[in-house]
Amino acid sequence: MSTENKAPNALLGFDFGTKSIGVATGQMITATAQPLAAIKANDGIPSWETVEKVIKEWNPDLIVVGLPLNMDGTEQPITQRAKKFGNRIAGRFGAKVAFQDERLTTASAKEFIFERGGYKALEKGKVDSVSAALILESWMESYWQ
Repeated sequence: MSTENKAPNALLGFDFGTKSIGVATGQMITATAQPLAAIKANDGIPSWETVEKVIKEWNPDLIVVGLPLNMDGTEQPITQRAKKFGNRIAGRFGAKVAFQDERLTTASAKEFIFERGGYKALEKGKVDSVSAALILESWMESYWQ
């Protein structure tokens, strides 16, 4: 079996945003993802040093970046920015990057957090990181289909 067709094991997920970028780690073995701390961004530009630290710490086989699409599947202005973010990760860190449709993940993340901690638990960074975890789990589900 060639290594190119081998399923990735360790994953990192990013939920791109202009003020906050959610981060999650995932494992293909369990098909689960865990939210990590969100990275602050200034107009979509993160601290690349922080991104590098996260990538070095988790050493993922694959990085999955959520693609914010309109409900009809068409792109919106932030879609291009999310693609640019993913392409920069690939270029800067030599990482393998995949993109995943993220429609409805923010709403699902808010619902998930609210059910567990009520309204007070809905802080922005937590929502973004849970969204990143949902993006990763969605990618893993589609990988096996």
